[in-house]
Parts: sequence; structure tokens; C-alpha cells
Amino acid sequence: MTADRVLHLLRAPAASPAAAHGRGPPRPQRVGLPPDSMTYKGAGVACSSSTEEDGMTYKGAGVDIDAGSELVRRIRKMAPWIGGFGGILPHKDEYLVFSVDGVGTKLKLAFETGIHDTIGIDLVAMSVNDILTSGAKPLVFSDYYATGKLDVDLAEKVIKGILDGCEQSGCNLIGGETAEMPGFYGEGEYDLGGFAMGVVDKDKLIDGKNIVEGDILIGLPSNGVHSNGFSLVRRVLDKSGLSLTDQFPGNDGKTTTVGETLMTPTTIYVKQVLEIISKGGVKGLAHITGGGFTDNIPRVFPSGLGAKIFTGLWEVPPVFKWLQHVGKIEDAEMMRTFNMGVGMVLVVSKEAADRIIEESSPAYRIGEVIQGKGVHYV
Repeated sequence: MTADRVLHLLRAPAASPAAAHGRGPPRPQRVGLPPDSMTYKGAGVACSSSTEEDGMTYKGAGVDIDAGSELVRRIRKMAPWIGGFGGILPHKDEYLVFSVDGVGTKLKLAFETGIHDTIGIDLVAMSVNDILTSGAKPLVFSDYYATGKLDVDLAEKVIKGILDGCEQSGCNLIGGETAEMPGFYGEGEYDLGGFAMGVVDKDKLIDGKNIVEGDILIGLPSNGVHSNGFSLVRRVLDKSGLSLTDQFPGNDGKTTTVGETLMTPTTIYVKQVLEIISKGGVKGLAHITGGGFTDNIPRVFPSGLGAKIFTGLWEVPPVFKWLQHVGKIEDAEMMRTFNMGVGMVLVVSKEAADRIIEESSPAYRIGEVIQGKGVHYV
């Protein structure tokens, strides 16, 4: 596939529109964040260097975001057209938009809890939410299910979740691959991959190129950790001394177990966001996955623009407060690893902001576009 045919390659950090087209204890009801003078700049932000005694980090849990960013940098030397959240291919009067993803080490908790009927929703969500950032409507989904020895009943539960995710996103499961590989996976374990394709008219593509200083950032709520940061989540869980069957602490009176709380499936934003887009005013969209606010929001901006985030303007779910408190995770690390209660960010014009918030409740005005680079937390 040649460079003049492909506008974006899947999920590369921070690429400008020009390049694209040629992740201490928390305070109640807000996340504690750095002083106004501190700025965290996209992929250039290093993970915390604290020791585990001082505070847990994603890197300390085995995931190095900076190493991933370095790999993307090297790939871009070979394929300079990559960027954005999905791969975009011109086709007649439309763009076909593609994404591929998995659910990471959340699978480990599926094995341990025995909750397999929602992990397929996570799988679908990770891809369809990505292609949604281009304004594309998901059309089809295909899955890859690999295991050491096929357990038909277990696999059926997983596929049911995939079908549920497809129904939520309005796309069709068109098939997939089931691979049985003896000796490759532990007993009862499996791995998942998913591929989604959507379509958007060429004149309706959302690419961020019209974003300007003063545009408003609107956050749509997540319903938990979604499907990123689970290597760190599992380290915190180990440190907490809680089992997956214990009641989750401080969960606003809800009687859910730790396992149920952590296995809450990823929100699928497709129908809500397509409705918002149809009424105008949306200039850019960021799916808050790996890299959190810090790395994902700048990916949709033209060169020379950044974001100011007002951190007290949305409710942070109890699960994040618990993770930060037990793991003694620094504020900057939380904002670069987790979605912190906002799973999708819309960049909209000032004129459209109030209307979108009113019509999309719950939705939060979380910040604005500024001159500069990266994300500033105030």
C-alpha cells in the first residue's frame, strides 16, 4: 500500500494534520493535579521515576509508554504518513476507516474472575471508538480468538460479548479466526484481537485541521477503567490485599465486587457521538485510551496548539480514587495512564459548546484549546 493511498496508519501518537494527510491520595470529586506552572507534553512526557515505595507507575508495572512512542517514531521514518486513531483509505466519495486492537491484560482478570461475557464488548469498543474519531460510522467487525485448547462454552461467552458490542455500535460481525495452539497458552487462557472498518463521506471527515485557539473541550464520561492501564491496576490490586470477590470500597454505596468493578466493559460512544456530529460544531475527537489525557488529546490538534484542562469540572469515579490512594500514584502518572472518568473528548466551536453539553448530558466542559504544545492541567 503506497503512501499516496494511505492517510493514516493505526493509532500512532501525535501527528499533525499535514503529516496525517500526505496514559498522594485523591481529593473528593476531583483529581489532584500539578500546579499551573507544570506542563506535560504528549509523547515527550517521561513516566514517573519514583520508586514503588514512593508511588507506583505504569512503567514500574512493565509498560513503557515512551518505548512505544519511540517505536512509532522509527516506524514513521519508514511510513511518514501515519497518524491519527485509525487508518484512512480514500474510496470513491468516501473514506474507509480501519482500526485493530485487543484488550490487553484485562484478560488476566477475565481468567481470574470468570467474567467472560463482557470482554468482547471491550474488544469491539477499542476499535469502533477509534474509528469514530474520524467521524466514521462502523460497518463491520472481525475477531481473532486464540487459545491452547478450545473450550467451546467459554468461547461462546466471549463471542456473545463481541456480538453485544457490535449491536451497541451498529455494526455487523462478519466473521473471524479461531486458532487452537496447544502449548502456547495456559489452561483456560485465550487471547483476543479485533478489526473494525467504518465509512465517512469525504466532506464530513473529522481531522482536526480546523481547530483553533479558544475552541472548547467537552468530555463524555467513562464507566470505569475501560481497557487500558491494567498492568498497573493488577499491581495495585496485589498491594491492596483485596480479593476479586471482596466488596469494592468507597463505591458510592453500590454493592459490587472488586472483580465486577474492574471488569466493567468499555463504553461504546458510537451512537451518541454520531448524533452529536450530525448537528454540527465538532472539529476533533480523541479517544482516551493508552496514554490518557496527556498523550491522546494533542493527537487531534494542528501544530502549535495545545490544551488547558480544568481538572475540577467532572466527577472522577471511585475506582480511580482507590487506585491512586492504594498505589500512591502521582497525579501526572494517573493522567497519562487512565481515562480518569472521561473516555471521549470532543473539540468543538465556542458557538456549539453550550448546545452540545445541554443535548448530550452527561457531558462536561473540561477545557479549551490554547497556543502552545501538550496538555496543561489547572
